[in-house]
Amino acid sequence: MAHLVTAKKLRKELKLSNRTCWKTEPNLLSQQLKSLQESKIKILDLSESNPTQCRFDYLNSELLASLTRPSNLCYEPHPNGLKEARTAIASDYLKKGISIDLERIFLTASTSEAYSFLFRLLANPGDRILVPQPSYPLFEFLADLNDVSLDSYKLFYEDGIWQIDFESILANCRSETKAIMLVHPNNPTGSFVKKKEFQKILKIAEEKSLALISDEVFSDYSFTDDSERLLSLAVNHEVLTFTLDGISKAFGLPQMKLAWFIANGPKEMLSSALKRLEIICDTYLSVNTPAQAALSSWFQHKEKIQDEIKSRIIQNRTFLLNQLKQPHSATCLQSEGGWYAILRLPKIQTEEEWALELLEKDHVYAYPGYFFDFESQAHIILSLLPHPTIFQEGVLRILARIKNK
Repeated sequence: MAHLVTAKKLRKELKLSNRTCWKTEPNLLSQQLKSLQESKIKILDLSESNPTQCRFDYLNSELLASLTRPSNLCYEPHPNGLKEARTAIASDYLKKGISIDLERIFLTASTSEAYSFLFRLLANPGDRILVPQPSYPLFEFLADLNDVSLDSYKLFYEDGIWQIDFESILANCRSETKAIMLVHPNNPTGSFVKKKEFQKILKIAEEKSLALISDEVFSDYSFTDDSERLLSLAVNHEVLTFTLDGISKAFGLPQMKLAWFIANGPKEMLSSALKRLEIICDTYLSVNTPAQAALSSWFQHKEKIQDEIKSRIIQNRTFLLNQLKQPHSATCLQSEGGWYAILRLPKIQTEEEWALELLEKDHVYAYPGYFFDFESQAHIILSLLPHPTIFQEGVLRILARIKNK
C-alpha cells in the first residue's frame, strides 16, 4: 500500500486553464444578499434587468404561437441563419433608412456569442481590443475566454453630458490593438455616440487599421431625439465594422436566445471577413430553429413590446427625477437612453459601503458603480425596469437613507 500512496503523491495534479483563473468567491454584497434571502427577508431588487421578471403584460401566450410551426421539426441549417429571419431583420433596418444585404447578416444565440466570433475573427492570442469605461463587466470574461486582452478608453461626465476621451483612445492604441468597441448607447451611462465623435473614431480606425464593433442592443430605448446622434454603425463602410443587436433587449425576450450582427466594410476586406465568418458560424450552428422561424412574427409585436417597456422606463425615471427636485445631496446623472439610472451619492463613504448599508438596513439591492468600472466615488446603478411599486418604494428608502446620514 505504501508504494500506492507514494505514487498518488507523485502524480502530477491536473491544472485548469489560465484563461479561466477568475476570482470565484462571492463578493461581500452578494454574500449579504444571499444571507438575507435565505432568512426570507423581502428585498427590493433595483438591479433587476431581466424583463421577464418585471411583470410586463406583453409576456403572454400570443408570443408563443409562432413557435408551434410543424416546420420546426425539420432542420435545414444555414451558416448565416435562416433566410426568413435575416429578411425580417433587413426589413426592420430598412424602416430606419438602412439597406443591408442578407449575406452580411449573421445570426447567433446571443450577443456574447457574437463577440466571441468576432474576437476569433479579428484577434490572435495576446492581441488587444479597446473598450469603453465605464461599461458592462461581461467584456472582461469574454476577452479572457477568447485569449485577447482589453484596454479601456474613458467616458467622462462633464456639464451634464457623457463624452468620449479621445486622448485615452490614442494613448491605449498599441501595435497589438485590433478593434475599438462602441456601446451605442452605452451601458449603464445611456450615452449615444455623436456624429462628431464617430468621425474622430473613424479617423483613428482608418489611420491605425482597426475594426469597429458596435453594440446597439439598447438603441431602441432613447429618451429624446437628437440630430447630433449617430443613427447606427450599420451605415458605415469605411473600415471593417460589425453592428450587434438582438431580441434580448429589443423584444424583451432574453430567454429566446437570438441575436445578430451585421458586417460592413471595404469590399475586399469585407469579402474575406464574410468567408471566414461563414466557417466560424457553420462550425457552431448554435441558433435554434423555432426562434429563427418565429422572428418575423415577433417583429410584428416589436412596437407594442417596446412601447410598454419604454413607458415603464420613463415612469420610473420621471419618479426618480421628481424626487430629486427637492434639495438633496444625491444627484441623478443625465442619460440619453437605455434602462438604467446612475445615482451619485455623497462621498462620505465608499459606494460599496453605501450598497451594503442600503441592503442591510433598508433591504434595497442596487449595484455599486465599481461593478461597471467607475473610477470615481460614489455611485449606485438602478435598473428602471422593476414594477413601479417596487421601484418607487426602493427609491424612497434610498433617498431617506442618504438624507439621514
